[in-house]
Amino acid sequence: MRRVLAAALALITLAGAARAEDIGSASYRFKWLGPNDRIKVEVFDDPAVPGVACYLSRAETGGVKGALGLAEDPGEASIACRQVGPIDLEKVKKLRSGQEVFERGASLVWKKTQVVRFYDAKRNVLVYLTYTDRVIEGSPRNSISVVPLGRPQ
Repeated sequence: MRRVLAAALALITLAGAARAEDIGSASYRFKWLGPNDRIKVEVFDDPAVPGVACYLSRAETGGVKGALGLAEDPGEASIACRQVGPIDLEKVKKLRSGQEVFERGASLVWKKTQVVRFYDAKRNVLVYLTYTDRVIEGSPRNSISVVPLGRPQ
């Protein structure tokens, strides 16, 4: 029953976050049974800032457990965000800093990779931070990307 409730809560949480599109992947460890371990590249558009796209690379565990969705993925991820269209600066100035914009499960229930957005008004940039969170113990591994919004004011 707990697993069902946790899964339902995870689905509700994901409803507000951006959805990612697969770009491609590269195998880095051969597995005799099931798919190989790989590094997956995905892209998502910031749901609150049209004109910004973020590319996320993350490790994905293969093998039998990976194929069944039971494996825990490593906590490594990297991010690169870019301006891909016009950005409404007035809308950006009204955003709450530290807002989660993307989340992806890294295990069946307890671990997730997420992206959080910050607005640095002094330098007029958006900063995107990715890290892996865990219910019991988080991971200090992280990566950031900065999107300039024009000249500092």
